[in-house]
Amino acid sequence: MDLTILIFLSSGLFLGWSLGSNDAANIFGTAVGSRMVQFITAAVICAVFVVLGAVISGAGAAHGLGKLGSVNALPGAFMVALAAAVTVYAMTKAGLPVSTTQAIVGAIVGWNLFGGFVTDMNTLAKIVGTWVACPILGVIFAAIMYQLVVKLLAWAKLHMVRLDAYTRVALILAGAFGAYSLGANNIANVMGVFVSSSPFEDVNVGGLFTLSSIQQLFLMGGIAIAVGVFYSKRVMMTVGTSIMPVTPVGAWVVVMAQSLVLFIFSSIALQQFIVGLGLPPYPLIPVSSSQAVVGAVIGVGLTHGLRGVRQIRWSVLLNIASGWVSTPIISAAICFFFLFFLQNVFQQQVYHKVYYKLSTPVLQRLEQAGIPTGALGDLKGKTVAKAVVFRDGLRRQATLTEEQEAFVIASAEIYRTRIDPDKIDELDASYLNPDQLAAIRRLAGRSFLHRWQLQEALARQTEAWRFKEKNTMNKLYNKNLRERLDYVVRTFHIVGD
Repeated sequence: MDLTILIFLSSGLFLGWSLGSNDAANIFGTAVGSRMVQFITAAVICAVFVVLGAVISGAGAAHGLGKLGSVNALPGAFMVALAAAVTVYAMTKAGLPVSTTQAIVGAIVGWNLFGGFVTDMNTLAKIVGTWVACPILGVIFAAIMYQLVVKLLAWAKLHMVRLDAYTRVALILAGAFGAYSLGANNIANVMGVFVSSSPFEDVNVGGLFTLSSIQQLFLMGGIAIAVGVFYSKRVMMTVGTSIMPVTPVGAWVVVMAQSLVLFIFSSIALQQFIVGLGLPPYPLIPVSSSQAVVGAVIGVGLTHGLRGVRQIRWSVLLNIASGWVSTPIISAAICFFFLFFLQNVFQQQVYHKVYYKLSTPVLQRLEQAGIPTGALGDLKGKTVAKAVVFRDGLRRQATLTEEQEAFVIASAEIYRTRIDPDKIDELDASYLNPDQLAAIRRLAGRSFLHRWQLQEALARQTEAWRFKEKNTMNKLYNKNLRERLDYVVRTFHIVGD
């Protein structure tokens, strides 16, 4: 591996270490705090399963951050990850179980502000919504599970020695599940910003299986998280003993509740099952394990009524909550300053400029979509750098709805692609079906100015590249197809201003 690439990836590895040293507390904190599991045992189990979760199931939540802001230059991704890592590290030194998700989201917003990119407010709203949903789900899951477990144990009438042994095994199994869920969900925080500028190529391992470029990133990030786990003892004690004292059974409930929250927001299979029942799909987004575990601890406390509420150390919760509020703000500010420093002192290109042009094909597409173009006269044919400049120009020229504005910006974005015949064979045949691959081969040698032009060209070749009618049942299909289109577009993108 080129040394320069390793240097740029080092901030992601540092963030992974910070996540491991902070968020591992959420997996085994209550188990270690209740002295049912030794710290070294918890650390080893957590390290192994967090790597497995990152590599096997890490793709689900990674796309959510990409929609918030696609960091398109390796030096910029380096600084985004570094800003988040510095923020998390500082909070960890203070003994606070902060949210790595909030740190990386704040850093991405800082990158968007510095580069003049538009932050997708819908995606940001979904992510912020999970910051509210996580502790609430943690409370609900923990309260329900704790009451069920207490009733089950009362019915079973286990001897204290046997109950103790069963509880230790249950805590270890729950911790393994929690570590897997942590790796699957939060690897997007560690390496998600590097996906758009990944320096790796797919590697075939002994003819047995293929490690994709993204999986290699996630493997490195997972190992970094695993190393950080062994430095998490102080934060484990904060989670395990400072919020409120919990029994060994309560510790198991807390681990399971927060693990379920993370699993829900990272499992593609579960999302597909939910849609199959006719329910609307929920977002696959990296969520805060810190918020989930704190909610779970509170949930256990609430099952004890007023006595349990009194046992909760609200001053500790207030300190933790203040860290949640300040983390994204601090991370965004650090990222903005670091980017300025890297660009102007070390002369590194921290972002690739993105240009926008209302060309004739774009105007025709807007008219077909029912968007009036008459008021856009001053922008027609002009090439504009930076999304915020183009957006502000649109707002001066015409009154558009938020959805129309987003459609115009996406349509006008110049994103050059060329179907390089040599790259077609590098595509992941397990990710794209035969009809989709055949359609790409038929376009070999063709070039496109806008990404939607490539999408429409593929759709003309085969139904396998066509979106279905918008409704609840087709929403997941369209989402998966959009992700595959993004993969193809990134593969054939011609990098450069």
